[in-house]
Amino acid sequence: MLGTIISLILPLFIQGQPVMAGEPKPIAVREFSLEKRYEDSFVNQVFKDNILLTIKYLSGEKIDPKNIDWNKVETPFEQKIILKSGETFAFHDDVLPEYEGKIAKTTNAHFNSQEGFKSSGFLVGDGVCHLASLLYWIARDAGLETTAQVNHNFANIPEVPKEYGVSIYAYPGRQANDQLQNLYITNTRDREIAFEFKYDGRNLKISAVETL
Repeated sequence: MLGTIISLILPLFIQGQPVMAGEPKPIAVREFSLEKRYEDSFVNQVFKDNILLTIKYLSGEKIDPKNIDWNKVETPFEQKIILKSGETFAFHDDVLPEYEGKIAKTTNAHFNSQEGFKSSGFLVGDGVCHLASLLYWIARDAGLETTAQVNHNFANIPEVPKEYGVSIYAYPGRQANDQLQNLYITNTRDREIAFEFKYDGRNLKISAVETL
């Protein structure tokens, strides 16, 4: 009897780390370096800044596209979004017909110069596909329902396996392309899932955390 009581009040241990009953439980964790997005240092900086700016938009932070403080954007941070059971996230708001009216969360961005996104000389918004791919990888690891119809196999995404590459596109007047080049994640679990984004100044880590 005494042993039973003690087992109920002691912390649980997962992989040697104490976890108190009721704490959220990470079910998937992935990360990559923002210093390794592209071999050329200038292009890498563009990718890095566009990735971090997307997370700022995702968090709901108010941004003045004409006066972006990039030092602030690049400051280490922790952000998260929460999907309740049954809710769906889309990377941008131009969605396939079957998702119309069903999107609870998006990045709130369209990755263009009007929103402050940078260009490496070819495309505005370079790098956002890397973020989408890391998020897709996490969602798949977590066992969530995912849809990503256009793979990013036309270009390498460092530190992300090719099967998780996601192509993202959002351009006015090109709805068919936009809808296909999107990422959809539905929380099919019984509990809330929080996607936690942690940037430490070099690496971006995303954790999918299930409430207990």
